[in-house]
Amino acid sequence: MAKRNKGKPNWIKETFDLKPDHRWQAAPGYKIFVADRGAVRFEVPGNWHFEPQTKSFRFLDRKPPKEDCCLEVSFNRLPPVDFSDFPLTKILKDLVEKDERDVLETGEIITVKRQTARIVWTEFKFMDPTEHREAYARICIALGSGIQCLITFDFWVDDAPRLTPVWDNVLRSLTLGLYIRDPLTGTAFPD
Repeated sequence: MAKRNKGKPNWIKETFDLKPDHRWQAAPGYKIFVADRGAVRFEVPGNWHFEPQTKSFRFLDRKPPKEDCCLEVSFNRLPPVDFSDFPLTKILKDLVEKDERDVLETGEIITVKRQTARIVWTEFKFMDPTEHREAYARICIALGSGIQCLITFDFWVDDAPRLTPVWDNVLRSLTLGLYIRDPLTGTAFPD
């Protein structure tokens, strides 16, 4: 578990042993990432490298500078107002249009509706200016349970068969605003 050291952009890593009767379950080969006691939760491959940033959390398939992909998430707590008409699709389109990379093609916008969240995502192909290789960028905006989160995932086109299932599992397991009372057991509020 990483927690922010107040006033500084660094993090302090703490590791705890789970209780024998814990309720945490991840897909085989994956581990569960939980931010802010459950504001955002999803699964990532168990062997990926975790790098907390000042305002986001980054996951890499290998330690830099040898990584082939980067999955990054940030989130905001929202005021208690009705966001049901918030234009997620328009915001996502605007993000893609403002991207400064050399975009080669864009994909359709996919909408996922869940009981407690609205999720939109898309991908585009771009030419990496340093490596001169084609890459994909996937962008997801999710809104629900008083949380807005942004997830990005950049990877080489050649790695799509290996990394598309990772993206699918991140979206399948994405949970917003389910707060965890006891991280050693995975017990949520209320119990």
